[in-house]
Amino acid sequence: MRYEYALSRVEELLPLVGEDTPANDPLALELAIMSDFVIAYEKEHFPIGKPTVSQIIQLSLEEQGMTQRDLAKKIGVSPTRINDYVTGRAEPTLKVARLLCATLGIAPALILGM
Repeated sequence: MRYEYALSRVEELLPLVGEDTPANDPLALELAIMSDFVIAYEKEHFPIGKPTVSQIIQLSLEEQGMTQRDLAKKIGVSPTRINDYVTGRAEPTLKVARLLCATLGIAPALILGM
């Protein structure tokens, strides 16, 4: 079975199968099988790795509508240092990581790579 076919079939079936559709309905069963196939294929061929500290900081800045300069002022480091974290040239110390988590609303486990 080809991935492209399974993916297009999932897209066709989604509008036809609702929450009120019985689990033993032929379309619901087909959707479950096709979805499982697509998920397995994508896990093998398109794995999503854990985000880097740099990516986490960048995304959090965007979500908060902050600039690197704003963040630097809030946590008491230089804008150059924040840029080092954002570009991946440096990793924050534990003290700075704690401040980043508190200021940007980042779960500490993300910064620690857990």
